[in-house]
Amino acid sequence: MAKIENNGVFSKKVEEKQELSRFWEQPDGLGYRPCLDFTREYNKWSKENAKDRTKYLMVVVTGGMNQQRNQIVDAVIIARILGAALVVPNLQVNVIWGDESEFSDIFDLDHFKKVLANDVRIVSSLPSTHLMSRPVEERRMPVNVTPQWLRANYLRKFKRDGVVLLRGLESKLSKDLPSDLQKLRCKVAFQALKFAAPILELGNKITERMRSKGPYLALHLRMEQDVWVRTGCLPGLTPDYDEIIRNERKLRPWLLTSKSNMTYNERKLAGLCPLNALDVTRLLKALGAPKNAGIYWAGGIHWEGKTRCYHYLETIDYIVAENSDVFMPSHGGNMGHALQGQRAYAGHKKYITPNKRQMLPYFLNNSLPEAEFNQIVMGLHRDSLGQPELRTSKAGRDVTKYPIPECMCNDRNSHTSS
Repeated sequence: MAKIENNGVFSKKVEEKQELSRFWEQPDGLGYRPCLDFTREYNKWSKENAKDRTKYLMVVVTGGMNQQRNQIVDAVIIARILGAALVVPNLQVNVIWGDESEFSDIFDLDHFKKVLANDVRIVSSLPSTHLMSRPVEERRMPVNVTPQWLRANYLRKFKRDGVVLLRGLESKLSKDLPSDLQKLRCKVAFQALKFAAPILELGNKITERMRSKGPYLALHLRMEQDVWVRTGCLPGLTPDYDEIIRNERKLRPWLLTSKSNMTYNERKLAGLCPLNALDVTRLLKALGAPKNAGIYWAGGIHWEGKTRCYHYLETIDYIVAENSDVFMPSHGGNMGHALQGQRAYAGHKKYITPNKRQMLPYFLNNSLPEAEFNQIVMGLHRDSLGQPELRTSKAGRDVTKYPIPECMCNDRNSHTSS
């Protein structure tokens, strides 16, 4: 009888070990792989456009590193639409981080130019023929503009001045563009925007240090004070910290970007709040994360309201998170969106999107046994643990977050059809 019990204990331990190892398993990519096949018309127009030396687009990109990254992608697309050469984007000095980095401090400029040589002409500065031009900054661009709108509003200005200056392109260009332009978006985001060598080297060193102890998880927790203030949420760990956030929100009510007519509890249950440290711990445990899992914490410092001092620190976060075995954001954001597309394009590396809206009622149910809680939470995430999601299901989805089907081909379908 004792032997049977021992065998039972042994079997249970083996089963638990197998369950924990599944946490590091990578998802099935469903046959999708990177595939940027441009049409004959696109390539023909590229050759004709390369000869043009009359139109130059200047852009100033704003915000944090990932916001600037998005705007650089759209700047290339806008230059392509208008048939203009793109002057290397100017990175506006960030008042929060005090960062004065230029494009070449963050990204490999030579690589950027080389990869896009057949799509858009990139120049480091205006040529002597246009140095006397004084481009008037265009501020009238609405959100979600189409190629037709851009041509109708800017081609005449190019003919008159030769130079157009745009600033703050965030959300200005439509997410639903012709197929060739969507592919170009992917080409810029996933191939052309390579980090500068010193940053890449340091990021890879940190990756190696993390991986020397085994597979690791990267968390983007969004626990900075300003995130709690802007979302209208509370950390929910101690009354003191909650009071700090309430007072900050009273002092600066204009920072609230979420729906102001919702209470904190309503926001939390609607999935509009970041997960706090306790929520993250319970979620990872329910999903089978090993207790000794290596964890890299990406994002700014929480509670004290401090932020990272320089862009390169956030950049390194991006590199280490991109290289991680598993990545999980707690509250979306530009970095989370960028990594979702990057990891899909790089081979469907595991990406966990917390199903906050459906799982939080169970988090608040203190009478639920732990085993039942874990089973429910695992069930809510089983079908979405990093599986590729198609962009076609909703209009307005960014192709750099959902690169299927425009930027990735399906080998399985091609084999089936043949």
